[in-house]
Amino acid sequence: MTTRRDFIKKSGAAFGAFAALNQLPGLTPGLYPDPTTSGQQLRDIPSDDQIKALMADALGAAKSAGASYSDVRIGRYQNNFVITREHQIVQVVDTDSMGAGVRALVDGTWGFAATRNLTSDAVAAAAREAVAIAKANRIAQDRPVVLAPTPVVQATWNNGFTKDPWNVPVEEKADLLIRANTEAMKAKNVRFVSSVMYFVKENRHFASTDGSITNQTVVRSWVPMQITAISADQTDFQSRSNTVQPMGRGYEYVLEADIVNNARKWGEEASQKLTAKPVDVGRYDLVLHPSHLWLTIHESIAHPTELDRALGYEANYAGTSFASPPEKMLGKFRYGPEFMNIQGDRSQPGGCATIGYDDEGVKPEEFLIIKNGLINDYQTTREQANWLKWWYDSQGRPTRSHGCSNGDSWSDVQFQRMPNVSLLPGEKDLAWDDLIGATDRGIAIMGDGSFSIDQQRYNAQFGGQLFYEIKGGKIIGMLKDVAYQMRTPDFWNSMDMIGGKKSYMMGSAFFDGKGQPGQVNAVSHGCVPSRFRNINVINTGRKA
Repeated sequence: MTTRRDFIKKSGAAFGAFAALNQLPGLTPGLYPDPTTSGQQLRDIPSDDQIKALMADALGAAKSAGASYSDVRIGRYQNNFVITREHQIVQVVDTDSMGAGVRALVDGTWGFAATRNLTSDAVAAAAREAVAIAKANRIAQDRPVVLAPTPVVQATWNNGFTKDPWNVPVEEKADLLIRANTEAMKAKNVRFVSSVMYFVKENRHFASTDGSITNQTVVRSWVPMQITAISADQTDFQSRSNTVQPMGRGYEYVLEADIVNNARKWGEEASQKLTAKPVDVGRYDLVLHPSHLWLTIHESIAHPTELDRALGYEANYAGTSFASPPEKMLGKFRYGPEFMNIQGDRSQPGGCATIGYDDEGVKPEEFLIIKNGLINDYQTTREQANWLKWWYDSQGRPTRSHGCSNGDSWSDVQFQRMPNVSLLPGEKDLAWDDLIGATDRGIAIMGDGSFSIDQQRYNAQFGGQLFYEIKGGKIIGMLKDVAYQMRTPDFWNSMDMIGGKKSYMMGSAFFDGKGQPGQVNAVSHGCVPSRFRNINVINTGRKA
């Protein structure tokens, strides 16, 4: 058992790493989960058979207490991160948390309770508490919960990682980061480099009174770097960051990213930004690289088409959605041109939201959120699918969940979370250079940067990492201080060219927030290079 002194020692180290991670230049503050919430170090891990028995105890207790339906999740959630700066290790932390969460449905109302004590008595008590909470919640019921049917499944799944980061010595991880930092420092004017390896491993067990039982293992990896160059007179600084996208893969992905051999190039790009020409304000055709466009998709398409957000059930965290009400949107609202198709899925290899079965035991499906430019669907759970039954009936489609239920730990209730949301390739096999060559006057943008978007995901502004001026179908030089402004439907309807299958790439958000109390999940967005016509560009330059 962990003593109070041990816990203070471990949580103190974790808090230091959490603070350092959140303060890394160029990384969004506040998006990284506080590892001190993970609790004590785990020692005795129940076997799969013991976990099945505990889940059966929880479901039996919930049914006996009056639940018409119940599900239980027993999960182990691990985080590992190594933080370095220039030639030194800043912090190394492992967190490990395991427990059970029980959800119960009584008279069409949900209740939820959780426990970190994995004993038969404790999980049964949590189940009875969930039922009691559901009964108390009936007074505030908006509409009775009716779950869409789903097949009973009994399955084991993992996301295909080949090298478990937890089997890699910390010395090897730190050495790789510091060697990359050293290479970046060789670039002219580069003075500061921060780098991180961040790994997540989730062992998820699920069971429901419907009879479904799943056991899944998911590993995700991320290697963010921040490389800063400073001008000789120290009047300007420019940074290159977000160079390697997060992926739902293992340590093999870190090795494939080849950060040591790429770091100097990234440093040189930061240095080149010091002498880049400030952009002239005006309207330009924009050629957006997938490493940039994924974030615009995330904010202006993926979030607005979360059904709870569109219906106003999600409001306090990042607002609601202009894509509402569904009755006026589905099959009617033109989001973009006819060749625009946006797919939701949790099946793309390497996707951060990729999973075998969601947190309601549903096998996710591929579905078109936008079809031929029109809104065609929303992201749903078993409860939400019935809210759109009228639409599915009109289309001759079954009413079923798209598999978008997720809880970010055993102690948090599952709810609708974003799947991978992607812009599908065009029919012509066009690439980045083809779009540049077809553009007479424009700006090419690579990499994601700062952004701002309003409470209904309608008006927005996006920056980036690298900006290049296009004239006569050629890149003629680097620009800086570029950001573009947009109204969501106007922007997407201005898209007139997209790349083909060979140019398809994924970008990702490792920590996407939603809900109250807040939860985070990871999600990827695949896309192709795309051109947008006559977009308003502003200059964001700092004054010395």
